[in-house]
Amino acid sequence: MPNTILDIAVLPKVQSKAANALADQFTTLLSEVRLKLQESNTKYKLAADVHRREKIFHPGDLVVVRLHRERLPPGSYSKLTKKKWGPFPISRKINDNAYVVDLPSEFNTSHTFNVADIYSYTLPDDSNTNLESVSIDSNQSGDE
Repeated sequence: MPNTILDIAVLPKVQSKAANALADQFTTLLSEVRLKLQESNTKYKLAADVHRREKIFHPGDLVVVRLHRERLPPGSYSKLTKKKWGPFPISRKINDNAYVVDLPSEFNTSHTFNVADIYSYTLPDDSNTNLESVSIDSNQSGDE
């Protein structure tokens, strides 16, 4: 049973030349826009990659992780608490952008971190830095 009279109407098989021209024009316009978007995105990517530093870690490397407020238990975060924790070893690599870090059990958070939150750990230098304090003698006032 047809819903409307148009469902049983016989439409002619003739195609409109104006409609075909409009469809072709629209198709070429879309392909030009798509090409222009790809060119612009490539240009933006090249500009952004100039400042990008690639961080590659291997399993066993010692890293320091940055824990955001969302990863800490409620009430334990303040602006003055320490943000970076570590050093912890990397247990496995998911891809170049994500790693699994071997955190202790007291950290009740996911062990997966983005490279933006991972910093390589460098051992502290063994040489002691001696800072000599310069004392100003009260007898040397400049009024001699």
